[in-house]
Amino acid sequence: MKKMKSLLIAAALFLGVSTTAVMAQSKVAHIDVQALVTELPAMKNAEAELKKVGEGYEKDFNSMMTEYQNKIQKYQAEASTAGEIKNEERAKEINDLEQRIQQFQTTAQQDLQKKQMDLTQPILEQARTAIQKVARAKGYEYVLDSSMGSGVIMADGPDLMTDVKKELSVK
Repeated sequence: MKKMKSLLIAAALFLGVSTTAVMAQSKVAHIDVQALVTELPAMKNAEAELKKVGEGYEKDFNSMMTEYQNKIQKYQAEASTAGEIKNEERAKEINDLEQRIQQFQTTAQQDLQKKQMDLTQPILEQARTAIQKVARAKGYEYVLDSSMGSGVIMADGPDLMTDVKKELSVK
């Protein structure tokens, strides 16, 4: 019975040491995914397109605001002579315009977010695929994202940035 107990303890220790040794042999690398993606020409094109779309929304918003401000000034100047019924109509018109402006802001923001997702998702997928390909080719089992705020405290191991840029043909 004592021999069996000793044998089980020895087997458990052996398995524990074996697992630790295997884990110690795992190859780990890192890459700053955020830096990689911002350097990709496709991302620069996506950012330029988003900026262009955003400027279009901003132009429309500014024209709506100019119309709003002009109506308020006109109605305030004419309020004393326009009459109560006309002033109520104008107040309703201004209120409707305020609501249209708020709706426009909400819609524009949602459209910009959707456009950003549509443009960046394929780029991120391409980067992820390239990282996986390089990591597998170099025999790494784990690749950590060393972007700021990603949770990696120290990244002294191999950096895959150069090899992934070559894979993506980025200089």
